[in-house]
Amino acid sequence: MQTPRSEMVKLNEQPFFVRHWGDESLPKLLLLHGFPEFGGAWGQLAPLLAERFHCIAPDQRGFGQSWAPSEVSEYTGSKLVSDMAELIGDAPVHVLGHDWGAAVAYGLAMFHPDLVRTLTIMNGVHPVPFQRALAKGEAQCEASQYIHYLRAEGSEDKLAADDFDKLMSLFSAKMHLGWLTPELMAEYKQEWGRPGRLRGMINWYRASPLMVGTPGEPIEDIPDLPVEKLQVRCPHLLVWGTDDTALLPDATEGLEEFAADLTRVEIEGADHWLHHQKPQAVAEAILNWLP
Repeated sequence: MQTPRSEMVKLNEQPFFVRHWGDESLPKLLLLHGFPEFGGAWGQLAPLLAERFHCIAPDQRGFGQSWAPSEVSEYTGSKLVSDMAELIGDAPVHVLGHDWGAAVAYGLAMFHPDLVRTLTIMNGVHPVPFQRALAKGEAQCEASQYIHYLRAEGSEDKLAADDFDKLMSLFSAKMHLGWLTPELMAEYKQEWGRPGRLRGMINWYRASPLMVGTPGEPIEDIPDLPVEKLQVRCPHLLVWGTDDTALLPDATEGLEEFAADLTRVEIEGADHWLHHQKPQAVAEAILNWLP
């Protein structure tokens, strides 16, 4: 894999670790990882995108070598989005998000539209379609029951026990991890093992307002979310690994209501970890769409 350049920067007065691929004179593409990954997770995809873009991949708050406060209150969506808005600066960039990184990417597009030229999401969800799917008490609710486990106090200790045995089980649940080489696994465990990082990572779930109920019991009183304020007004690409068992198609149903300029591309034979399993296909989908 191509070795990225790296640096430590200060965002909101706190240290954040950032990786770079590609010529810095090229258009900027911000890459936002999800759980339980870190900025280095883009190591297979970023070099393919770096032919046309300067790829910028931070360890987000609570992850890897970046700042990891212990308080749940430090992981609200507005604070996570604020970190990345400060990293972007004044000139708009292309934004790509996966999993939890998609939540931050959507936040940037919705609340800082002047900073986002285009929005690409890989197996991630807009908050309203996702909450609607969870509220039905059906398949997506069933698939998301692990969130209750993560939100419980002390879950980070259980996940870290026995060389991260339970975290590895969660990482691979019903999905293919053939891409996770021993060398890459050692990198992940190194990042997970940094002091306070596992708690920081899980605090994203604890701070989230998402309501996850009980399968078979629909949630009738979900908040009335302001559709007009949650619009993606830039061009939007959704790249979807069709074998994902954590996020189901129902979680993106009705996305067009929030993204008038939406393009959907499916990657067959890939699941939630599509950027590791099919990096060439994912890169082609993105590069064929991006201007």
